[in-house]
Amino acid sequence: MKNKVNNYILLTIIIPFFWGCNQNKNTSTTASIAENSNKVSLSEEQTKISGIKTGKFEEKEISETLKVNGIIDVPPQNLVSISVPLGGYLSSTKLLPGMHISKGEVIAEMEDQQYIQLQQEFLTVKAKLEYLQSEFNRQEILIKSNASSSKVFEMATSDYKSQKILVRSLSEKLKLIGVNPEKLNENNISKTINIFSPIDGYVSKVNVNIGKYVNPTDVLFELINPSDIHLALTIFENDINKLSIGQQLLAYNNQKSSKKYKCEIILIGKDFGSDKSINVHCHFEEYDKTLLPGMFMNAEIELKSKKSNALPTKSIVSFEGKNYIFVLEQDKTYTMEEVILGNTENGYTEISPINKGINNSSNIVTDGAYTLLMKMKNNEEE
Repeated sequence: MKNKVNNYILLTIIIPFFWGCNQNKNTSTTASIAENSNKVSLSEEQTKISGIKTGKFEEKEISETLKVNGIIDVPPQNLVSISVPLGGYLSSTKLLPGMHISKGEVIAEMEDQQYIQLQQEFLTVKAKLEYLQSEFNRQEILIKSNASSSKVFEMATSDYKSQKILVRSLSEKLKLIGVNPEKLNENNISKTINIFSPIDGYVSKVNVNIGKYVNPTDVLFELINPSDIHLALTIFENDINKLSIGQQLLAYNNQKSSKKYKCEIILIGKDFGSDKSINVHCHFEEYDKTLLPGMFMNAEIELKSKKSNALPTKSIVSFEGKNYIFVLEQDKTYTMEEVILGNTENGYTEISPINKGINNSSNIVTDGAYTLLMKMKNNEEE
């Protein structure tokens, strides 16, 4: 009985001891795996088959690209709002948004009885002016021969001048609605007037329909002269010193990002907004009628190039949202190191290693990086 008790005590002591040793062994293995999870080794035969090549950082001139956004804008002098000074009913128009129009082209026809009244009044006062002018001439002759009193002559002069003013005033009113007073007579009085395009350009908006009555303050159409349409970009304070007049850029919209529009910076604003941004105005080299005021645009501005440490872009592998390169540490053993990427140009990318021990003397895999990544992940799964 005593021997059984002793054996039981001995087993109680030994089992935890082996369990603890086993636990330490597992922990050590796990730590070893974690420590070497970013390393991979290849045999001599695997190295030959994979075609892995190594190289060093190269100093390359890589341009920085500034990505910004803005809207299509038109200077006030290139955006024309069409209205009718006297109002009236729209009797006809052929305009549609996006349609091209020429200067002097009839774009709409209006009608209203007040047009008839204005023409009638003009012709009436014009006829009376002819009579008053004759009377003035007659009185002028009489006064010179003392055959008439000065009072009568003064009255004739006053009436004649007043009528001239009235005729001139009505003449200008007729011009406002597009009627030529010089060609107006009793035979061509019309209830309709034509509206002519003041510019060569495109129709931006049509705000009326046939039969609608419009007031003098109503805008019937909006026209755009595309000769000076431009792109207004929003640039923040940190980037404004990188830009200059004459700098080139490419613009595109979200609906058709493959279509790039060449632009040139023509004006850099001077006043910063509350969000520390400023407007930079750019001119399109070629106008596209699909570009309308207010349209949102993206832009890529190529800044001056600078020399940076770079590697061929194929040297970089992406894994779980991060970027890495492989560094040859010793014979056929490679370490995966995280890096921060900069700009890319002509197949080379700026590289900033997080590990400060990686420098210009490091041997870096320039070809076959993804082969190493696949090998490393297969080893972890085993």
